[in-house]
Amino acid sequence: MKHLTTFLLSAVLTMGTSMTASAVEYKAIQPEKSKVTFQYKQMGVAMDGQFKKFATQLNFDPTKPAAAQAQIEIDLASIDAGSSDADDEVVGKTWFNVKAFPKATFVAKQIKATGANQFDVTGVLTIKGKSQDIKFPLKLVAQDNAAVFSGGFVMRRADFAIGEGMWA
Repeated sequence: MKHLTTFLLSAVLTMGTSMTASAVEYKAIQPEKSKVTFQYKQMGVAMDGQFKKFATQLNFDPTKPAAAQAQIEIDLASIDAGSSDADDEVVGKTWFNVKAFPKATFVAKQIKATGANQFDVTGVLTIKGKSQDIKFPLKLVAQDNAAVFSGGFVMRRADFAIGEGMWA
């Protein structure tokens, strides 16, 4: 994992709907159709990975984004960084330190519409006990009684002490 300074974390969450009077509210993900992925560079080579286990809490009505509530909790030990050697390395103390910090969380503080099915999400990302405010664009694509939410952001791993010691 040498030379990793930033990585892009993105999520594609497929949500089921709950119908109310005249609005559609999205309240639950379909785990088998959802994923949390990331991209990073290792020694100049682009790599892809994912987290296989995560949980969400969501209450989202696209017509009332200011009233939305959203949270995701990622099981950091469920990482698939592309190889078993990389997976073993990044769960250790100098990277994610999953024994002390098993979860990463994101809690949305504000969601604003920016266009048709386009939103800006502002919230707090916490990894290894360190929290940072982040903002990212979110896109919603309705599909029958479900919707696909996709969004992503770039983060600096040093902001969360990911990769300490010789990896700093």
